[in-house]
Amino acid sequence: MKIICVGRNYTAHAQELGNPVPEHPVLFMKPQTALLQSGKDLYYPEFTKDLHYEAELVFRVGRNGKYIAEKFAWKYINAVTLGIDFTARDLQEIQKQKGLPWEIAKAFDGSAVRGELLPIDSANPPSDLSFSLQKNGATVQKGNMQDMLFSIPKIISYASQFFTLNTGDLIFTGTPAGTGPVQIDDKLIGYIHDEKMFEITIR
Repeated sequence: MKIICVGRNYTAHAQELGNPVPEHPVLFMKPQTALLQSGKDLYYPEFTKDLHYEAELVFRVGRNGKYIAEKFAWKYINAVTLGIDFTARDLQEIQKQKGLPWEIAKAFDGSAVRGELLPIDSANPPSDLSFSLQKNGATVQKGNMQDMLFSIPKIISYASQFFTLNTGDLIFTGTPAGTGPVQIDDKLIGYIHDEKMFEITIR
């Protein structure tokens, strides 16, 4: 199982980080060890002093595929949930300034939260999924898949040019504006519409 992530997929988030809006999906990877096991809390990593949450829709691959046409893309997805792409923002900024890869800031153990999975009917795929993230009871992020720069079929088609998609792979589709830092004892709860997908505490 691998985790394919999309960066800068919402205009407002690209702007809040001072990044240009991309012409194609910006892809990066997380290893299987990045996946935070269901029901587990995240222990604040010792190598960062600026850990940020980034809530985003996550889609699970349901069959193997390569060079997938956009019109067939939904046939390769069987579930959706909400997740968090945790980012060590201070390390990311250092890496960016040096022109180095981001993996140490993005792909560390526990950096990928995956909530409860909701099945998808490929014959009637979702088109209007709204989601939100609460931190300590206050809503800090809101988003809707309609606001993505690159649609789910576009992401799947583009990613499958470079990587064979395998059953069980996860695709993190990017975060809207409102990302921010967490501290020890913060509680994060994620929702799709009004249904709770996950609840974690920073330890």
